[in-house]
Amino acid sequence: MSDKLHALVLGATGLVGKALVNQLLADVRYQSVTCLLRKPLPQHLFKSAEQKLQPIVIDFNQLEDYQGYFGAAHIYVCLGTTIKQAGSRSAFRRVDFEYVHIAAQLARAQRARSFVWISSVGADAKSRNFYLRVKGELENAIMGMTGLNNASGVRPSLLLGERQDFRLGEQIGMQAAKFFAPLLRGKFAKYRPVHAADVAAQMIRLQQF
Repeated sequence: MSDKLHALVLGATGLVGKALVNQLLADVRYQSVTCLLRKPLPQHLFKSAEQKLQPIVIDFNQLEDYQGYFGAAHIYVCLGTTIKQAGSRSAFRRVDFEYVHIAAQLARAQRARSFVWISSVGADAKSRNFYLRVKGELENAIMGMTGLNNASGVRPSLLLGERQDFRLGEQIGMQAAKFFAPLLRGKFAKYRPVHAADVAAQMIRLQQF
C-alpha cells in the first residue's frame, strides 16, 4: 500500500474509542484521524506528535450535514450509551441505532472503503432484552444495506478498562466476570470480559487495507 489512509472515528471519547484513536495515531498506515465529537476534546486525552488528529465538534442530530467527512477510507463507529445515561429508551435508541445507521448510510454515499462498528455479544433483533434487541436490529439494518463496502460489527462482551464515568453495575459485573471468566469455555468463551484495547485492535484488523 503506497498511499497513507484517512480514518474517521465517531465515539472517540468512550472506552473503546479512546483505545482505538490512540492505536490509529500510532499506526503508520494512517495519515490522519478525524474524530467527530459532541464537545471539544480535553487536551490531555490523546497525544499526536505528528499532528494526525483532527477533532471536529458537530451536532449529531444533524449528522447528515457532515457527510463530507465520510469520504475517509475507513469509518470506525464506537458510539454507545446506556438507558440511564440517555434518560429514556427512545434517547438510547437514537444514539445506539439511529446515529450509527445514519453513519453507515453516509459511508455508503461517500463510498468509504470499509465500515466497522461496535455491536454486542448476544445481539438479536428478536431478543426480549431491549439493549440486545436494538443492537440486533442495527446489525440487520446495516448488513442488509446494498452498496456499503466491507461492513463489519464487532461483538464484545463486558468491556474492561478505566472509564471516566463510574458505573456501579458495570464495576460489580467486571469483578464477577473476572472470577467466572476461566469457567467460560467452548461456546461460552464469547462471554468472557474483553479489554477495550483488544476490541479496538480487532476493529482495525477488520478494515480493508
